[in-house]
Amino acid sequence: MADLADHIAGVPLIDQHMHGCWLSAGRRRRFENGLNEANTEPLAEFDSGFDSQLGFAVRAHCAPLLELPKHAGADEYWQRRRQFTETELARIFLRAAGVSDWLVDTGYAEDVADVAQLAEWSAGRAHEVVRLEQVAEQAAQTSDDYASAFEEILHRRAATAVGTKSILAYRGGFDGDLTEPSAAEVAEAAARWRDRGGVRIDDRVLLRFGLYQGLRVGKPLQFHVGFGDRDCDLHNANPLYLLDFLRSSGGTPIVLLHCYPYEREAGYLAQAFNNVYLDGGLSINHLGARAPAFIARLLELAPFRKIVYSSDGFGPAELHYLGARLWRNGIHRVLSRFVADGDCSEADAIRVVDLVAHINAARIYRLDPAEIKDAGRRV
Repeated sequence: MADLADHIAGVPLIDQHMHGCWLSAGRRRRFENGLNEANTEPLAEFDSGFDSQLGFAVRAHCAPLLELPKHAGADEYWQRRRQFTETELARIFLRAAGVSDWLVDTGYAEDVADVAQLAEWSAGRAHEVVRLEQVAEQAAQTSDDYASAFEEILHRRAATAVGTKSILAYRGGFDGDLTEPSAAEVAEAAARWRDRGGVRIDDRVLLRFGLYQGLRVGKPLQFHVGFGDRDCDLHNANPLYLLDFLRSSGGTPIVLLHCYPYEREAGYLAQAFNNVYLDGGLSINHLGARAPAFIARLLELAPFRKIVYSSDGFGPAELHYLGARLWRNGIHRVLSRFVADGDCSEADAIRVVDLVAHINAARIYRLDPAEIKDAGRRV
């Protein structure tokens, strides 16, 4: 199966959901905290981000790019890393990922690279994904007519973006009413929210309003699903709670992000609805050596034309690279086993790789396939 291995190693990727990498250097503790997704507080003094699946993956796969031996010790890795600026690290790791296009959630932009910087440092293309909750918070600050302000800001920003995204999972979860509110309900909720300060949106009416405005834009709408930091109520981030919303979502593509531990539920939804897609970004990084089992579950129920790739890299530039490296390793282990067991041909396996790596994302985000650079040659 040399053809399959070679193809996976060089296939260009569209990273359909990620965030900026750090701009400024920080202490080791910040880096180790960056290797933990769920804890919203600094790690305990006895703990280390290096002693995790993700920490082991950093030492195994990122160390050689910094001219260190594979599995270099944590102290050795950190000492070598701090010899580079964050910009230099971004150029090294982003270019090594073999990504042609980065789809950037700009909802959190403090001390991280913007869309233009990511394009420059990666020598690829970068496109904005607009976070609906950020639009809501901007609208609350700009006008007394919340609904009109929201629509104006969203349509202005979406005109040059490739999609939208919701973090409803962090603002109460999916369980509960997700129908579209009336204009009167929106006006009343907006006034109530402004009276409370209008900073962090958590009003359910306004969150529902934003979702339907996102649908009307007609560009793919991404949802954070499942695994995230502890501000997200994991039990309420099960995508099955979205069933009624999906039934009313029309033809707008809905992309379920991350999915762990609900990858099987997300796979069912991708099979049940023509407009539903899923990816395993973020989860693959944190599962590390166990990522192949997760990737295999993504390939269980979901049609292969409904699965897309992302890293969900944020902060350390290593995460943007590791998303790609661990996905390549994992998809090879899974598909090579399918071929070895006679479950599919090598040609079919190669076709699945292309679908997940870039063909599906190019279709749903309307990216010109002819312009996807052969980024795989940089791997």
